[in-house]
This record gives sequence, C-alpha cells and structure tokens, in this order.
Amino acid sequence: MFSKVIAVLVALQITMGQGFAPSTAFSSTSTSTSTATAKYATDDDGDGDGDAESLADLTDVGFVLLAGGTGSRMKANMPKQFMELKGMPVLHHSLDLFLNQLPAAGPNSSPPIVVLVMDPMYQPEYQPIVDKYEGRLAFANPGVERQGSVENGVKKVVELAGEECTFVAIHDSARPLVTMTEISNVVSDAKVCGAAVLGVPCKATIKESEDGKTVLRTIPRARLWEVHTPQVINIELLQRGFEKVEKEGLEVTDDVSIVEAMGEPVTLTLGEYTNLKITTPEDMDVATAILDERKKESVDLLA
Repeated sequence: MFSKVIAVLVALQITMGQGFAPSTAFSSTSTSTSTATAKYATDDDGDGDGDAESLADLTDVGFVLLAGGTGSRMKANMPKQFMELKGMPVLHHSLDLFLNQLPAAGPNSSPPIVVLVMDPMYQPEYQPIVDKYEGRLAFANPGVERQGSVENGVKKVVELAGEECTFVAIHDSARPLVTMTEISNVVSDAKVCGAAVLGVPCKATIKESEDGKTVLRTIPRARLWEVHTPQVINIELLQRGFEKVEKEGLEVTDDVSIVEAMGEPVTLTLGEYTNLKITTPEDMDVATAILDERKKESVDLLA
C-alpha cells in the first residue's frame, strides 16, 4: 500500500514536470535540438492527444513495435510487455494507440503498417489480433540483440509497404504512456532532419565510475538528455547505417546511435517525463497512477 501511495505522488510530480530522475543519459553534443522549421502538434486541452488538424502526416511512416524482451528485472513469471496495466497488457496500450487512436484522429494520421517484433512462441496468441488488422499489422521475429530486432522489423516494413514508407518509427512496447502529440512532434522533426528522437533534459546528477565504487567525475548535467521512443529515422538512411555497423563491427546502444555513427545529425525532440519505461514493479504503480490521471479505460483489441 505504501509503495502505491509513493507511486501516485511520483506520478503527479512527473505530470507536473517535477522530481523525476531520468535513467538514461544522452549528450546533446552529437545532436541538433528541435528545429523551428518543424510543424509541431498543438494540444489545446492538454490531454496529450493533440489537435487532429495539427498532427503530422503519418501516411509515409511505418511503425516497428519491439516486444521481444524478457523483462528479467520485473521479477515476474512473464515478460513485462504481457503484464496487466489498467486492465490490459502493457503491449496493448501501444497497439491501441497505433492501430486505433492515431487512425481515428484524422485521415493523414494513420500509419500504413505496424510491425510487431515478437518471439515466435507468443505469436499464435496474437494471431487473432493480426488477423483483425490484416494489412495493417504483421509479425517479425526478434534478433539476438536489439539492433537485430530493429533490422528485422524494418525489413518487414519495406517488404509490406515498399516505397509507401519513407520513415520508420521504432518504439519500445515497455513505454505504454507515449502520447499522440509526442509521436507527431518527433515525426515532424525527423522529416526535417532525417532522424529524430524523443527526449527530456536529465534532472539527475550523473557520476562516472570505472569500478562501480569510486567516483571518477561528475558529468555536467546541462548537456545530458534522457532519450525515449519512438525514434524516427529515414529508412534509406537507417539501412545504410545497418551496413556500416555490420561492416565495421560497431556497438550501438539505440537506433539513432546508428545515424550518429554515420556522422549524420539527429534532432532531439522535447518529450514528456511521463513517457517512462516499465522496468521494475514500482514502474507499474507509477504508470497506473498516470493512466488514472488521464482517465484511461481498458480496450479490447478484438472487440
């Protein structure tokens, strides 16, 4: 009970933009900040859904939804993407957003294809959902590492959508709280720059250590960003990046790192602190509190 009370307080702080300590640091040295030439979505009622007429055109953007993780830090008997959050699996929040909410927002806000990267052992359970959204939802198998999963997903987007998709938006299913406004804005930035990533300024003090015991130095916080998903990239640019990473044996930690490795610019799109990643059991309580604040109801994808 005490942990849930704390979760509610944390969720309120996140919603108000206060007191949230990001977990992943990203230096803005290698990126450009969001450009003024991108057309951003407006959100007059502040619900995160954006105003339909201001949302970015998504008709040339394929979505890759990564759901192949094991969720070992959740200490649960199933991967975190399948755990229940507000009456439906974590994964379903993103599926509902991409397949139902975005298309309902306007004629140009519907992604032509959503690729669900999922372990084959779980695919039979999700086949009825794929069948319902035939032509709009498809499976791809995960790779050994994240990069392999992304590459498999992008290949499926190209296979099914061909030249219809110029960009791909890569999203972690463990981030069920991303909003339509965030998606629209990061897509707008990517269409100007070629690649963009949602992020928020880092509020935590970051220490560097070589041995995990002794502080080596404190990294200036003003230049650090926590990066989120979706990360949106021009498909042709990303494909060239895959080739470079494989050829040179480069180690990349996220999708836009591939673009950085090519010396190409990546735009930081200011996102929301509420777009947290479900990693620990406590995160579920925080996410529930945020969804309660948004008055989010459970959705049956097969209804």
